[in-house]
Amino acid sequence: MRQRRLSEIQRHILRISCRRCARTVEIQAADAVRLYGGNAIWKDVAQRLLDNTCQQRTGRHEEDGCWPAFETP
Repeated sequence: MRQRRLSEIQRHILRISCRRCARTVEIQAADAVRLYGGNAIWKDVAQRLLDNTCQQRTGRHEEDGCWPAFETP
């Protein structure tokens, strides 16, 4: 699912979690399409959603930011 375009995803709510801090971010699919466009790839959008609210900033590029978990329920 992570390689799909937003317009191809049939779920109403899109959810991504971080393997590092265990934080979860949710967005309605319609809102994601409106903000990022229907052609946006879900993994890129998910990474941006996590990064926009990341609390794990170390200053080191290798360790910085959240680590998305794309497991499907």
